[in-house]
Amino acid sequence: MKKLQKINDLNNRILISKQKLKEVPFRKLVPNMLTMMALCSGVTSIRYAILDDWVKAVLCIFLAAVFDGLDGRVARFLKASSKFGAELDSLSDFVSFGIAPAILIYQWTLFDLPKFGWFFCLLFAMGMAMRLARFNTMLEDEDQPEYWSHYFVGVPAPAAAALAMMPILISFGIPQTEEFLRSDAFCSISMFIVAFLMVSRIPTISLKKLKVQTYMLLPLMLFVVLFVHFMLTQPWLTLGFMTGLYALSIPLGIIKFLYDKKNYEKK
Repeated sequence: MKKLQKINDLNNRILISKQKLKEVPFRKLVPNMLTMMALCSGVTSIRYAILDDWVKAVLCIFLAAVFDGLDGRVARFLKASSKFGAELDSLSDFVSFGIAPAILIYQWTLFDLPKFGWFFCLLFAMGMAMRLARFNTMLEDEDQPEYWSHYFVGVPAPAAAALAMMPILISFGIPQTEEFLRSDAFCSISMFIVAFLMVSRIPTISLKKLKVQTYMLLPLMLFVVLFVHFMLTQPWLTLGFMTGLYALSIPLGIIKFLYDKKNYEKK
């Protein structure tokens, strides 16, 4: 009788699993669709980079960043998070923010140094892969102190892609700087530094749990209005400037992290 009961239970589980495979709620597909859009944008950026269409190549990477920022939030809002979605998101990030910027920078300037130029592009891509692998393993670590929730370990993937493209952004906004920013030496050093920041354990500020005081609402709204204005009138210079501000925030984030750590240890 016990064996018969076990067989019946097993059959019931198989039937339930088949029903689940036949019917998937649409809300669970939406985050994965956004992730696929990000992946398509990253791959399309590679195509435009090969065609030397720099503007479209850069825009596609930023479009991938927009989709990447939406998929996780939509998944949490719809309660549709899954391990499959997390793995798909990592693969999309590697292509869109690791491979695409590396090929873009190589096509833009480093092709003049076929061996050494490609080495720095490989270094950037491998740094992105290691950064994403570490991020996925840290998701399972629940022993981190509370103050760690306000920081990333190393530079996150979309920010690293923006830092890698910063010379292109600034050269678009200020054409007079292109000769210097497009030099092999400058871009090689830039790619090396960004690759190091990705794999390092340097804490960088995360805005996911940032809370805004009520007295800061009006200045924040004014800043948003100014940002939109400059994005419409000087988009490349604005994006380059914002990326530069992020680079400057890294040492400030380290100081803030050490301050939070000191306060936590005093408790």
